[in-house]
Amino acid sequence: MEDLCPCGTGASYADCCQPLISGARKAITAAELMRSRYTAYTKVETGYIRETTHPDHRKDFDEEGTRQWAENSRWEGLEILAAVAGGADDTEGKVEFIARYRDPDVRRTHHELADFRKLDGDWYFVDGVGVKPQPASSTKVGRNDPCTCGSGQKYKKCCGK
Repeated sequence: MEDLCPCGTGASYADCCQPLISGARKAITAAELMRSRYTAYTKVETGYIRETTHPDHRKDFDEEGTRQWAENSRWEGLEILAAVAGGADDTEGKVEFIARYRDPDVRRTHHELADFRKLDGDWYFVDGVGVKPQPASSTKVGRNDPCTCGSGQKYKKCCGK
């Protein structure tokens, strides 16, 4: 059985992200680069993560800290929520994603909106901002509305007392 790629496409690692991480080919889209960077974290390929960071942002890259984080995390999945631009013919793009992992025993969710830019025809990660969870919407219950507990009574006669 083939080793599935950690990025979640359902393709084998050898056919999906491995050629990008090994340098055999370049990412065609920003989303493809995002997927390969996630896979690089799962495989602790910090050199690839550094090399696919835009050159203007590499001076702040902590390769040893990144290596320790990648090694000490158990990667559980990547979900691409949206991609804006970032296609083969674009020069900039945004990818919103959620990466799930355990660090080391606590389950974590990293939700980010990442910026990508092409330089000399190659895609690079530029920067990302965390996306804060949206509060659950609450609907105000009127006094004469049916009670939310399902009793069939009006709210004011049941739980709204």
